[in-house]
Amino acid sequence: MSKLYFRYGAMNSGKSTHLMQVAHNYEERGMHIVILKPDVDKKGGNKVVSRLGVDREVDFLINKEDNILEIIEDYLKKSKKIDCIIVDEVQFLLKHHIDELFEIAVTKDIPVICYGLRTDFKMNGFEGSERLLLLAHSIEEMKTICKCGRKAILNARMINGNFIFEGEQVAIDMLDNIEYEALCGQCYFKYKSQS
Repeated sequence: MSKLYFRYGAMNSGKSTHLMQVAHNYEERGMHIVILKPDVDKKGGNKVVSRLGVDREVDFLINKEDNILEIIEDYLKKSKKIDCIIVDEVQFLLKHHIDELFEIAVTKDIPVICYGLRTDFKMNGFEGSERLLLLAHSIEEMKTICKCGRKAILNARMINGNFIFEGEQVAIDMLDNIEYEALCGQCYFKYKSQS
């Protein structure tokens, strides 16, 4: 039986870069992959974008009404084999999407590897990530460091270079002067107390 994998990490931990490396490894061995990304992630449009300057087009942009199981079943009916499904920015998917990915892994015997954030800039969970923490067969943290040198576990939002701790959960970095910085707990609370 194939598994549902959740690889999470703070901003700048190399999730998208790792995703593209995994895709390359499968394809180098003559295997076929499908890459999915939520359409709410406007950064890069229909591409997975790495901060290292590498990008790659996705096969399907998923909106909140989509049924991923049906999308994959339709794809398979066209005689296309899938050796692995890879999902970028999985935190933006909804609970039903994660359930569908789990069902694909279990019933279609296709490994599903998901990359994303665990929490938002206010330390709240994302719907997709929370469901993955409950269902994923394998959960792996991708590590990065805070500017102080400690392990970064939180994501701080900045607008015009200033840390902010209020606002909507979803605001895409590199758009509207929004940036994110991975911080350790100590630095996060230090900046929060100064805001």
